[in-house]
Amino acid sequence: MPDERRAAKRSAGKTGRGAVKAGAARKATGTRSPARKSAPAPGAGGNGSAGATSTRATGRSAGPDLLEAASPFLAPVAPVGIAPQRLAELQGEFLQRLQSLMGAGKAEPAGRRFADPSWHEAGPFSWMAAMYELNSEFLTRLADSVDGDPKARERIRFTTQQWVDAMSPANFLVTNPEAQRLLHETRGESLRAGLENLAGDLARGRISQTDESAFEVGRNVATTPGHVVFENELIQIIQYTPTTSEVGARPILLVPPCINKFYIMDLQPANSLVAYTVAQGNTVFMLSWRNVKDDLAHLTWDDYLERGMFEAIRVVREISGQDQINTLGFCVGGTILATALAALAARGEHPAASLTLLTTLLDFSEPGVLGVFVDEAHAAWREQTIGRGGLMRGQELASTFSALRPNDLVWNYVVSNYLKGQSPPAFDLLYWNADSTNLPGPMFTWYFRHMYLQNELRIPGRLLSAGVPIDLGRIEVPSFVYGSREDHIVLWQGAYASTQLLGGDTRFLLGASGHIAGVINPPAAGKRNYWVNPDLPADPQAWLDGAESVPGSWWPEWSAWLASFHGGKVAAPKRPGSAAYRPIEEAPGRYVKEKAD
Repeated sequence: MPDERRAAKRSAGKTGRGAVKAGAARKATGTRSPARKSAPAPGAGGNGSAGATSTRATGRSAGPDLLEAASPFLAPVAPVGIAPQRLAELQGEFLQRLQSLMGAGKAEPAGRRFADPSWHEAGPFSWMAAMYELNSEFLTRLADSVDGDPKARERIRFTTQQWVDAMSPANFLVTNPEAQRLLHETRGESLRAGLENLAGDLARGRISQTDESAFEVGRNVATTPGHVVFENELIQIIQYTPTTSEVGARPILLVPPCINKFYIMDLQPANSLVAYTVAQGNTVFMLSWRNVKDDLAHLTWDDYLERGMFEAIRVVREISGQDQINTLGFCVGGTILATALAALAARGEHPAASLTLLTTLLDFSEPGVLGVFVDEAHAAWREQTIGRGGLMRGQELASTFSALRPNDLVWNYVVSNYLKGQSPPAFDLLYWNADSTNLPGPMFTWYFRHMYLQNELRIPGRLLSAGVPIDLGRIEVPSFVYGSREDHIVLWQGAYASTQLLGGDTRFLLGASGHIAGVINPPAAGKRNYWVNPDLPADPQAWLDGAESVPGSWWPEWSAWLASFHGGKVAAPKRPGSAAYRPIEEAPGRYVKEKAD
């Protein structure tokens, strides 16, 4: 597209599916997101320079001293406090509620962790639970009432919630009547089994969330038939076996997040996005990231583009014989994919016919609950420890994500596994969640600083990746952008912000549920709903206000959109790969089976 047309797309508002993007500054749920032509962020570049930032720079930026960099929570923050009038209001209301509770004669805790009848019988346990609920509610309201620096307020809320969840009487044997009843009924067997579960988890270094013995990669998860047709030290490329006599001439390349295994898109046949996409008449390729160990701990963001994305796109084009292919990126995989397509566009290459982004951030103005960890001190600490070589361990990443939902992903299992001595049930999604992956330190620290901390990807020309300036507006292909309404990792407003950055005709769809469950929602299940709106105003709330709710899975809607870019029908290939790319092994391949240290 000529420069003047691209400039027009950035400056005009988009009012319909085929209209041009908004390039002016916008607001998303009260938080201002900078315009595409905003001035560079202060300190952008990591070295104090005002020019573009290269991914090859791994040296430490100007930052706090060693003591402050030792932990993300040691850096000084601006003073915070609670207005005296607000504090008095909360104190008065607390005393009224306390008097009402004490005068009721019987306590009735309402939380789902206190649903068992033993919590509601007259006695100390019901009062303990009710007092806990009252105190936790007002501690949370106190944290929400803090005035001052937004980062400090965010951390106060996060820390308060962690403490509140940890101090529930349900978490301790001496204050949990349900666990005590089981102890009595089983004559101590529940406690013995719980201690055995605890010893096993201590040896594994993590809390068991599912019966991991029930699953095996390649046996009952990641089972869609196919073959590995290419590999290098970082990736394998899987080509899946067609299930229809004809397929679209253009294949689709799926790019999973590198912080997890690819089989989130291929769990079991009933909920496999891969199997569904194959059944719709597509030739499907999957990029499988290596679970890096110490020998690859030096890899950078550029390596993930050049040895990962560029190679994957090249191989899929050569095998299919197509100049252009369809592409899909999930979460961080979408960020890597979009950066790669923008880098290729800067070189004058346009290998994508379409782009799908699932729960992906390109504008990191809305980082969700992960924002509590984002500051200069944390970035500098990581750069000092692993930025020049080392690993961001998968278990540390998994623990961080569990801490974002402690009741569901930590304390629920502490109670059931250890206090009650129960074994967690088999659940494929939680098995995948526990299958951690490592990341190279230089790659992770660059991504953390330039995406989360300095939010530079959204600014045309700010970043240098693979030796060229990155401008997402150069991705001038039809794009399908998906967000999940209850996603706490990639807020749907953050996913929506991508619609204002990409250069082609873009469609946004909002699904129900969270980061994973919203995406993995097969049509046969008949669950949930999604929202559609052909207009793309700058304000995501305005989009939602005008959206229509549609029952069921969003997969058929996406599949119908993707069909427009098939490039015509051809006979399904009889053999995987090509003369130059012969099958190496059957899917799912070796790389996905490698475990993190």
